Amino acid sequence: STYNSTVSRLAFSFLLLLGSLVSVIMILPGMEAQLKKIPGFCVGGTSITIPGIENKVNCDVIVGYKSVYRMCFAMACFFFLFSIIMIRVRSSKDPRASLQNGFWFFKFLILVGITVGAFFIPDGTFNTVWFYFGVVGSFIFIIIQLILLVDFSHTWNQSWLENAEEGNSKCWFAALLSFTVLHYALAFSAVVLFYVYYTTGDDCTEHKIFISLNLIFCIIISIVAILPKVQEAQPSSGLLQASLISLYTMYVTWSAMTNNPNRKCNPSLLSLVNNTPSPTPAPGQEVQWWDAQGIIGLVIFFFCTLYASIRSSNNTQVNRLMQTEEDQGLAADDHEAAMGEDGVRRAVDNEEDAVTYSYSFFHFSLCLASLYIMMTLTNWYQPDADYQAMQSSMPAVWVKISSSWIGLALYLWTLVAPVILSNRDFN
Repeated sequence: STYNSTVSRLAFSFLLLLGSLVSVIMILPGMEAQLKKIPGFCVGGTSITIPGIENKVNCDVIVGYKSVYRMCFAMACFFFLFSIIMIRVRSSKDPRASLQNGFWFFKFLILVGITVGAFFIPDGTFNTVWFYFGVVGSFIFIIIQLILLVDFSHTWNQSWLENAEEGNSKCWFAALLSFTVLHYALAFSAVVLFYVYYTTGDDCTEHKIFISLNLIFCIIISIVAILPKVQEAQPSSGLLQASLISLYTMYVTWSAMTNNPNRKCNPSLLSLVNNTPSPTPAPGQEVQWWDAQGIIGLVIFFFCTLYASIRSSNNTQVNRLMQTEEDQGLAADDHEAAMGEDGVRRAVDNEEDAVTYSYSFFHFSLCLASLYIMMTLTNWYQPDADYQAMQSSMPAVWVKISSSWIGLALYLWTLVAPVILSNRDFN
């Protein structure tokens, strides 16, 4: 058998992206009329009665959201199942490794089967309970995204520094400086816009605190990144990483503020362009699933998922956080093909001695990604008590803000750990 860790990761990520695409299609306004035709999904085509609740559900609002919840529930269950199965797989000699790297047709059938079954789950408390599962999972995944961005920026910075040493150093250093300045310029511009448009109401004290604190935290990590002791312990650390993390932090801050149910503190992008106040959706009114922060969130999610599938990092702190040790395989990326006696290059098992990444943690990350997609597509809206409408909620605001703080703390730790724990090997 031929095992290829990168291909397996890409294939599982493709299943996640395929499910995400189906979810996007399901939540499109044009699909709602078709979904109403599913038996038992919306009796009468306009409303259904949830057992135990007397009120009627407005299907124009609820159908798309129910579909996304069930599709993402199926994906989360699928990846969580594989996360459990793959616990403590150490090498490709483990029989379970063949399940990780093969049998794709049967795995696809399992995913389809779970998805079909998910659409027969009765409403009841499922939607409300799964909303909170989504909140917790998304909280962890936002932190994982930041760790992946730290790793990406580290690899990016190291690669360009090596190119600068090899030749034409002025050009490469200028490119590094340009991107660093661009990231900081965008982050600072975001802060200014936040203060102008998201702190105008009388009840927007939380927003002022969020923006100010994250601005201070970004300044702190930028200063720490260029401290002499940190530079001595980690020569490749620098402002490029700090600038990218600062920009991502400002995105998460914006994303959090757009979930504030107080429309005075949360003007829609359309209202800002037209210079008109943001209307508050009435109960039963059609919900606007798509907005700018949601689309940007999907783009970042796509990038991080793709990067997680192909990453090969020598950043020890990040590898420990992500439960990966890329150096324990047999130089996975460099030795995936070997020259045979007849001169033909053949793929070889690059995980015979040790796996190049934690199978279980990778699937757990995709499980969390499924929950993040669910919350992003439904704009983190929470169903109200009688299922008549979807509405923004403050818990979503606090989840995003707190995840940005924890992410910044983790990045700060990757900077100072080699200095504080100087007796340990971080190379």
